[in-house]
Amino acid sequence: MPALHIRSATERDLPALLALYQHLIPGDAAPTPAAAAAILTQIQTYPNSAIFLGETAGQLITSCTLIVIPNLTRNGSPYGLIENVVTHTDHRAQGHGQYILRHATAAAWEAGCYKVMLMTGSTDPATHAFYQAAGFEATKTAYQIRRISARTHA
Repeated sequence: MPALHIRSATERDLPALLALYQHLIPGDAAPTPAAAAAILTQIQTYPNSAIFLGETAGQLITSCTLIVIPNLTRNGSPYGLIENVVTHTDHRAQGHGQYILRHATAAAWEAGCYKVMLMTGSTDPATHAFYQAAGFEATKTAYQIRRISARTHA
């Protein structure tokens, strides 16, 4: 695997990041550039939260978002929520996704989180194996209510 450089997203990364998200949800409508910049700024206002980018040879190939959420239980320890885990289809099954998830989890531990959660709507056993290989366990039952329909592919 070529060296993967991980860093936090900046506004100049937004065009490449929004293009990468098409590998997560093909055909998904992207926010306008101004709206995307405002959303990134909002994410950055949450302490210890970031959109992590993984690059190799100058190309953005993987990303995930970590939001650190304040909490009044567990002695005031926050918890982390990981969302929008994606790797470019040309670079999958090479360890990049696992690497960025380990980075995000380490950032959550450094922020004092007592747990890190993520959900997937995928029913593909390979997706579940991917998250389990990254150290995540399917130990909880998740419920959601959606205003926007779930994607239809696994």
